[in-house]
Amino acid sequence: MPKTVRIASVDELQPGQMKAVDVDDRRIAVANLGGAYFAFDAVCTHAGAALDEGEIDGETVVCPMHGGQFNIKTGGVESPPPRKAIATYKVQVVGRDIHVEVP
Repeated sequence: MPKTVRIASVDELQPGQMKAVDVDDRRIAVANLGGAYFAFDAVCTHAGAALDEGEIDGETVVCPMHGGQFNIKTGGVESPPPRKAIATYKVQVVGRDIHVEVP
């Protein structure tokens, strides 16, 4: 059964920024894309690099290790070397808090 976890405040993320937190056995990043918030696995499926240490380019997060790219909204691979998508999570903003639904 999914649970909802507070992972950040809207005040912590300016547009184009992201932050990662550990939730149970997952590292989840949340990104601010023009005032909309999206959450995704913060670990690259190619070599395990921390995606939150990479850069945001539009709707894409760029892996800092080998330059692989994932769509922040869908988790889909946009550029190799990764072949497997990253998981994405439902986000809710409650007041000024950002909550993520995790399985």
